[in-house]
Amino acid sequence: MARKALKLASWTSMALAASGIYLYSNKYLDPNDFGAVRVGRAVATVHLRSARRLCELCCANRGTFIKVGQHLGALDYLLPEEYTSTLKVLHSQAPQSSMQEIRQVIREDLGKEIHDLFQSFDDTPLGTASLAQVHKAVLHDGRTVAVKVQHPKVRAQSSKDILLMEVLILAVKQLFPEFEFMWLVDEAKKNLPLELDFLNEGRNAEKVSQMLKHFDFLKVPRIHWDLSTERVLLMEFVDGGQVNDRDYMEKNKIDVNEISRHLGKMYSEMIFVNGFVHCDPHPGNVLVRKHPGTGKAEIVLLDHGLYQVLTEEFRLNYCHLWQSLIWTDMKRVKEYSQRLGAGDLYPLFACMLTARSWNSVNRGISQAPVTATEDLEIRNNAANYLPQISQLLNHVPRQMLLILKTNDLLRGIEAALGTRASASSFLNMSRCCIRALAEHKKKNTCSFFRRTQISFREAFNLWQINLHELILRVKGLKLADRILALICWLFPAPL
Repeated sequence: MARKALKLASWTSMALAASGIYLYSNKYLDPNDFGAVRVGRAVATVHLRSARRLCELCCANRGTFIKVGQHLGALDYLLPEEYTSTLKVLHSQAPQSSMQEIRQVIREDLGKEIHDLFQSFDDTPLGTASLAQVHKAVLHDGRTVAVKVQHPKVRAQSSKDILLMEVLILAVKQLFPEFEFMWLVDEAKKNLPLELDFLNEGRNAEKVSQMLKHFDFLKVPRIHWDLSTERVLLMEFVDGGQVNDRDYMEKNKIDVNEISRHLGKMYSEMIFVNGFVHCDPHPGNVLVRKHPGTGKAEIVLLDHGLYQVLTEEFRLNYCHLWQSLIWTDMKRVKEYSQRLGAGDLYPLFACMLTARSWNSVNRGISQAPVTATEDLEIRNNAANYLPQISQLLNHVPRQMLLILKTNDLLRGIEAALGTRASASSFLNMSRCCIRALAEHKKKNTCSFFRRTQISFREAFNLWQINLHELILRVKGLKLADRILALICWLFPAPL
């Protein structure tokens, strides 16, 4: 009974929050009636209070509720900052199961007690997420492992939670017809069963490890299949700091810019070349460390439960779209945005993909980094265009929804590292797009001459990008020399 009351309170709070967000679109609220500053502060206060209540009630209901809260926390292009900043804590501060519950799941799935399986088992979890928590343990042969254990009631409760969420969103839609969030329910229905199967997560981990084995900077922990089930996953223990922890990187002499470049390369390869994308790259799932043997910087990728498999048609259209955005070909931006379901809302779609203003998209997103003023402009416009954004999210292919979430999480990491929207990241994306498109063309032609022609064209395009990157570096060096010369002139060294 108490849980039902909590659920009702949680989703009532979400309904009120949705109403507040909708009113924030300024369709019903005119700041000029009371003074823009005063009304703006009042609205921000209401948003923050509602967001905190929503966060507390998601934690109280746990499981699916936290998962949905995490998803909402990644919608920077859609929700007010008070919601996204408050709900982001759900990535790392979810409620944990008791040791009694953990012992019960291990006993039921592995048929043995913890002391029979492990030499030692830490009672305090390394981390707790919406669906599971991870404990450090040592096997009887001395190997240190990470043990991921699913919260005991989350599987049985998830279908009821999704049904309740669906009813609530339909009810809110009756009040606000333009409030179209049914895509959130559709995604939960599709993805939760996959995330609740830890054997599927293990297979994903092995697949991505093999797929990206040419990246010596990537570490994916090995799976111990003999002690893994649908609710328990045993993997190699790998330590490190969170990818957004600049202090950890400075302390361990890890180059922030190098990590950002590696992350961009890794995800560009997943999205544009392979079409198999890790869709939960929040900081708790991406660690950094110095390799124990070589001392080189390494990225550790964790939590492989949620992947998006892109169809070839979607992947190639997405490649063309990003190429058009990077090289400011606005005619093709419109064409490929519309192929991806954006219709007449293609300018809004381009802004959502890049997290840049339409003016910046027209000038060229690789020409200048994003500024605080532009970030504020984007957030304000997101509120103004909420109905159009909801409409767009309902019309784009379902594959795009997780890609948008992934983009937002990656941008959050770049913002924390201070490396957002660098020219080198766009050039790396462009390299992957060129390779993917060339590979597709070669696969679909039987002519040796045509394949050779495509290969030469690919090599020439990649050479052009390398040359462009070299010119940017030279310009950067010249600018640095000029700044150094100016400093020396202004502050000459004492004789």
